[in-house]
Amino acid sequence: MIHGALPLRTRLSGLLRPLSTAFALLLLLALLPPLLVIGAAPRAHALDNGLARTPPMGWNDWNAFGCDVSETLVKQTADQLVSSGLKDAGYTYVNIDDCWMAPSRNAAGQLVPDPVKFPSGISGTAAYVHSKGLKLGIYESAGSATCQGFPGSLGHEQTDADSFAAWGVDYLKYDNCNHQNVPDQQRYTAMRDALARTGRPIVYSLCNWGLADVWTWGAGVGNSWRTTDDINLNFSTVVSLFKANVKLAPYAKPGAWNDPDMLEVGNGMSFTEDRAHFSLWSQMAAPLIAGNDMRTASAATFSLYGNKDVIAVDQDSLGKQGTEVANSGGLHVLTKPLANGEVSVVLFNENSAAATVTTSASAAGLPAASSYRLNNLWSHVISSTTGTLSARVPGHGSVMYRVSVGSGTSVGTTRPLIGASSNRCLDAYDNQTTPGTRIQIWDCGGGANQAVTITAAGELRLYGGTQCVDAYDNGTTAGTKVQLYTCNGGANQKWSLNPDGTITGTQSGLCLDVTGGDKPAGNVNGTALELWTCNGGANQQWRLG
Repeated sequence: MIHGALPLRTRLSGLLRPLSTAFALLLLLALLPPLLVIGAAPRAHALDNGLARTPPMGWNDWNAFGCDVSETLVKQTADQLVSSGLKDAGYTYVNIDDCWMAPSRNAAGQLVPDPVKFPSGISGTAAYVHSKGLKLGIYESAGSATCQGFPGSLGHEQTDADSFAAWGVDYLKYDNCNHQNVPDQQRYTAMRDALARTGRPIVYSLCNWGLADVWTWGAGVGNSWRTTDDINLNFSTVVSLFKANVKLAPYAKPGAWNDPDMLEVGNGMSFTEDRAHFSLWSQMAAPLIAGNDMRTASAATFSLYGNKDVIAVDQDSLGKQGTEVANSGGLHVLTKPLANGEVSVVLFNENSAAATVTTSASAAGLPAASSYRLNNLWSHVISSTTGTLSARVPGHGSVMYRVSVGSGTSVGTTRPLIGASSNRCLDAYDNQTTPGTRIQIWDCGGGANQAVTITAAGELRLYGGTQCVDAYDNGTTAGTKVQLYTCNGGANQKWSLNPDGTITGTQSGLCLDVTGGDKPAGNVNGTALELWTCNGGANQQWRLG
């Protein structure tokens, strides 16, 4: 249809109005093109493709690589998703963004993969990704050209949808550049119907930047819709997108999700900021589409992307987006009901200085009870409360709990302590029990020298409780070494497992730190632990295994 012209049915109805109903119908049928009458599929009134019943998870090249996409990159990333365990954690889609195609269509009007970037074509790349048990996504724009100037799908919807299906594509990110002022819903619905006619299940991600109140009609058109402008690699943008998206919780449901854009986790923000970013997106039931270079990602980055407890909140089958129940002075409380009756609570501090964030069980939507069990989803420390949920939250940080009626504690349990920067365990050197033995990190192996018992006194005991993690010579300065020593009740053997994932010495107030662990070379087997000024680094973050 030519934009601005009256639709054929409208123009004909004006001619037929004076005629009898029967004669008008006969004339209308005679004038309409045969394909509009015979065998025409009924227009779908709502999307019902059975896909994305939980928010899609995967990876996209754009945030880290821009136009530098290639078949090699896609295949290497697929390999990394498998070998790192992220595939098993739910990261299914390996998505190609803009710049994958040749500058012009072929003689048949079809899109052509860039033969240099994709020598096996999109079909060959898809076959490789599928062989890894993963799915392939692709990019196009609902305009005359993509955002980088390659051929767009406006007016070519069915041709392009047929190509995607023939190539084995499983996911389409459909952008909004060069739209020629054709209404958003019209353009996005056209591709919806074209995809449906291919018969191939393809997740449909609308990327119209939150324009045209897309959340009010997106559920009938796509599986997700962008609610915001593009994300950028800075924390203020993350906060801005969070604030825009969190207000739209009523529009999200299984198969239809608010999308505040892809994740910047692992691209250069601080570990604390990355963790808050991932926590907020998971609490909001957003698609978890990683945007980093997986091939060079650190253990710290994998500790965030691979946290199955946090992922479970995002992927909860109830399909509710978390809502904001408190917001005062940059301190936010988000709650999200879960399918088993529990509630996920995120305490978020957008400010630069640490602050205490507090809410109540009733405000979080929990039933009245005498006590509640708190499972810290990042540190895995279990605690109880009678009704107040409160934590000291670092600047730009978050604390995330899964809360249920009941009680519980990690005190008295024996488990390994795993460092976020290394994915290695707190370890007594060479299985030695001699006082003064170095405390270090080492590959987790399940030995008694890695089995930490947390006592009510705040001790971290090894070897069944006879030896304690100890600050050497009662040291309280940065750089004090951490050693094994006979338990004696001293203040230098008392530790606090904090809600933010740090462990601090009660006597010193300093953090248990992997020496030099802020750099990759500092996270190898045998790296010693020490006390150091708390700084939010991943080498000061611990979780119970």
